[in-house]
Amino acid sequence: MTHTSTDQPTARASGALVPVLAFTGVVVSVMQTLPVPVIKDLPQLLGTEPSNATWVITSTLLSGAVATPIMGRLGDLHGKRGMLVLSLAVMVIGALVSALTSDLLTVIAGRALQGFAMSAIPLGIGLMRDTLPRERLGSAMALMSSSMGVGGSLALPAAALVAQHTDWHALFYGAAGLGILCIALTLLVVPESPIRAQGTFDVLGAIGLSAGLVLFLLPITKGRDWGWTSGTTLGLFAAAAVVLVLWAVMELRLKAPLVDLRTTARPAVLCTNLASITVGISFLAASLVLPQLLQLPKATGYGLGQSMVVAGLLVAPLGLTMMFTAPLYARLSAKYSPKVTLILGMMIIAIGYGAGLGLMSAPWQSLVITVILGPGIGLAYSSLPALIVGAVRASETGAANGLNTLMRSIGSSASSAVIGMVIANTANDVNGVAVPTMHGFRVSFLVAAGTTAIGLLIALLLPRARSPRHIRQRPPSNRRPVPPRRNRPVWFGSRPTRGCRRARPSRCGSAAPGPRSCPDS
Repeated sequence: MTHTSTDQPTARASGALVPVLAFTGVVVSVMQTLPVPVIKDLPQLLGTEPSNATWVITSTLLSGAVATPIMGRLGDLHGKRGMLVLSLAVMVIGALVSALTSDLLTVIAGRALQGFAMSAIPLGIGLMRDTLPRERLGSAMALMSSSMGVGGSLALPAAALVAQHTDWHALFYGAAGLGILCIALTLLVVPESPIRAQGTFDVLGAIGLSAGLVLFLLPITKGRDWGWTSGTTLGLFAAAAVVLVLWAVMELRLKAPLVDLRTTARPAVLCTNLASITVGISFLAASLVLPQLLQLPKATGYGLGQSMVVAGLLVAPLGLTMMFTAPLYARLSAKYSPKVTLILGMMIIAIGYGAGLGLMSAPWQSLVITVILGPGIGLAYSSLPALIVGAVRASETGAANGLNTLMRSIGSSASSAVIGMVIANTANDVNGVAVPTMHGFRVSFLVAAGTTAIGLLIALLLPRARSPRHIRQRPPSNRRPVPPRRNRPVWFGSRPTRGCRRARPSRCGSAAPGPRSCPDS
């Protein structure tokens, strides 16, 4: 596979590029958690069973996981801005489909289309690398990467407020309006990247990867409902393993694969992707546990009795502190390296979950937990794209970051399944209703802390990565070019000179026969 690649920014970026791309990242990440405030009412609203209603969220996770690496590769081939606009357009169509119906299958189809928007995160990071000067790249990528957490956190109180005062379809109308705004801003502000990867799109690879991801993620997201040892769950895991192995063999034989597995096997890329899974798990654990604890009635003896909106507001600082961490990350990364900031972020996350084990008895304590976890997750999220960008060629940025975003999505899906299983298995039965227990919440935090410790070990194994200021070459000097040395010796008297007496260029730009022939030498 051949590439057209450069390490220099080749398109002029306006000052609004970073805010527009970051805003787009926040909007698309909202799609994942948009229906969460009304999930308990969806069975009644859609006339279905609770297990079927969960597909309203599951379908978005699955389609986002499938679309992210595919759209990243298409962006490398045909232009990242074009694919960004296309993914946003598909999201708008999906939001309108869900807004105009109360039929379960149609809503699920619309939600699946909304999942395509998740590819905007890696495409935006690729555009930043291709268009921004090096001094702005570190903080810009950090802000874009952390937008995944920011949108997910801010969506909870905003969606809860809308759901309490209007019809639930208004959530999807609002999502469509935000998507249209993002498309308009992108077309006005964001330039297209001239960097292209040469080759063709691997259709069979896209089909194989899509099938393998669906077969793998489906039992992860539905295993609790089906049973982890059921024939359906185990059969899908086995089928996923077979399909993904065959897909990998096929990709290794192609000249222009969908995913360059040889690149992903590099220690820097492999360890970064594995660490991304643990970061995804650690982020979602707090978002799953704290809202439930805050909304449980005080009659349980440990519930905090807060409304849906208040619970969302108390969890929202998790995303806000992630956003404010981006400038701090840029300074730390430039001074020490993205590897160091990833390690620091993992350590802060572990401390946050460890402290959270004893901070569950008052609403303000939940606020303390989120304020500790937010900077840690922000530093970790911000480090991941810089590590990927520093390890791959410019023409591979979209596909490589798409795969990294997929790893985070897998971590989030795994977190949802594992934390859900822990809480369900430790719940008390009260008049036929399963009520989560404090023991289940603490075990969930222990799981998150243990996963973060594994991520910390993986981060320590990373080779020392280049910081964003080292990704591109040094700018050319303003000094005049120095002519090359002459290949023939200069004669003094009857014999040629040797060593340092051979003709050499002087600072005045002329070829001098000896070290003292130029006045300013």
